Amino acid sequence: MSRKPVHLAVYDSLADWETGHTTAHLARAGYRVLTVGPTSEPVTSIGGLRVQPDLTLGELRPEDSSLLILPGADLWDATDELTPFARTARAFLDAGVPVAAICGATAGLAREGLLDDRAHTSATPYYLTAAAEYAGAGHYVEADAVTDGNLVTAGPTEPVAFAREVFRLLGVYEGEVLDAWYRLYHDSDVQAYFVLQQAAAR
Repeated sequence: MSRKPVHLAVYDSLADWETGHTTAHLARAGYRVLTVGPTSEPVTSIGGLRVQPDLTLGELRPEDSSLLILPGADLWDATDELTPFARTARAFLDAGVPVAAICGATAGLAREGLLDDRAHTSATPYYLTAAAEYAGAGHYVEADAVTDGNLVTAGPTEPVAFAREVFRLLGVYEGEVLDAWYRLYHDSDVQAYFVLQQAAAR
């Protein structure tokens, strides 16, 4: 069955370590991962990687996507330059298409009002409280990663939990396989590796 691509937002200062588990395993599961930049110009991550966007934000439509991933970046807190990505997240959620935001991207969603009535998490509740117009403190959850409907959020130290929630939401891994994947990559549980091996052999 043909799947719509997954779209990874890319912009200068993006935290390249936060979405690696997610995109790598989605690609292995058969999803095409496309990068979306503010323009068609290359961007540079915190780690110094230069990324050439596959398409621009203006070209992205929710109906053409399975998921929008928003990584953290210094720019989320330094300027309002990434606000259009938060507005695009609103369009995705309004269209019923999932959005996954980690680290600084959660503050961008908070400023857009997208966390006001959804369960969510981030680095700390105080980080989001500093975001203008944030009124979602009552929905903040102290957890590694949180899924509420079509929205996944996570703090900067939880890329594996972030990936787990995305896989659960898209049905990439389920049940004991999802649990084993998390235990292997988060806890270095060797026994979990054999569970995944057996699942792959079925």
